[in-house]
Amino acid sequence: MATATLSDPIFHDADAARAHFEKLRWPDGRVCPHCGVVGDDSSTLLKGKSHRAGLYKCKACDLPFTATIGTVYEDSKVPLNKWLLATHLMCASKKGISALQLQRELALGSYRTAWFMAHRIREAMTDTDDTPLGGEGKIVEADETYYGKPAVSPVKRADGREFIKRRKKARNSRPVVALVERGGRAKVFHVAVADKATVSAIVMANVHPATRLHTDESRLYKGSADVFASHETVKHSAGEYARGDVNTNSAEGFFGVFKKGMKGVYQHCSEKHLNRYVTEFGFRHNTRALLGFNDGERTDAAIKGTIGKRLTYRQTDEAYV
Repeated sequence: MATATLSDPIFHDADAARAHFEKLRWPDGRVCPHCGVVGDDSSTLLKGKSHRAGLYKCKACDLPFTATIGTVYEDSKVPLNKWLLATHLMCASKKGISALQLQRELALGSYRTAWFMAHRIREAMTDTDDTPLGGEGKIVEADETYYGKPAVSPVKRADGREFIKRRKKARNSRPVVALVERGGRAKVFHVAVADKATVSAIVMANVHPATRLHTDESRLYKGSADVFASHETVKHSAGEYARGDVNTNSAEGFFGVFKKGMKGVYQHCSEKHLNRYVTEFGFRHNTRALLGFNDGERTDAAIKGTIGKRLTYRQTDEAYV
């Protein structure tokens, strides 16, 4: 498939966008979301001014439906071509695109609309592949980082004397754990607390036991040699970043792109929404050019990801648990 460009009709014409979306959603013929009947002959396109574009009526259950039912695009007043363009812009931008920029590019009426659209697209990017990373002869790198500006201890003590050394506290920092298969996929998680119990559970649930696990010298991974084929570490505190093929460069590279995007593009992100931004960066990593995806294929993968998912405005406003 050729790389999609901004001049592609699916981004500017609602009918072309609908035809493209229907082809992706129903590759084997239309499927009624109400009764499950399959086949283009099993439903009729309703025409006329009294019917909205793309409305079908099932011959089996006699109920109307559109291609957007049961997707993150459902019940949206934004034209479908603008949805596809927003999806393309988010997929083609390595470090993301801000909601304000989306509002300008799509000529949307409000910032809130663009912000909510972006979150719905991130929901479509959610990784549903529960296949463990790694395997026999493969390497998975595990690492953690913190997003957010850490608080700094007070300049003076309670008795008025100054501290000899001011220490940074991690109180405002939000932990992110990344598992990156070298040359392959990644699974990334925002967790409430990055302690040994939490991190160990994530690693064991998402990495194949036959894998070579590479980490830094963090105590969070202590005991991993008993679970995996091997557990090899590099000692960053001593200035060691690689020893032969033992390193965590892939995980650190992912975090480099993530932090540049969060700082330079999104700038501000509350704790309750960080998991969605983590999902976005993980999706682009897993559909990068090295794995055979171009911008058009990455966009289509995100569009297919809208199927079977819903996200309401209330859900985006719920606190992260």
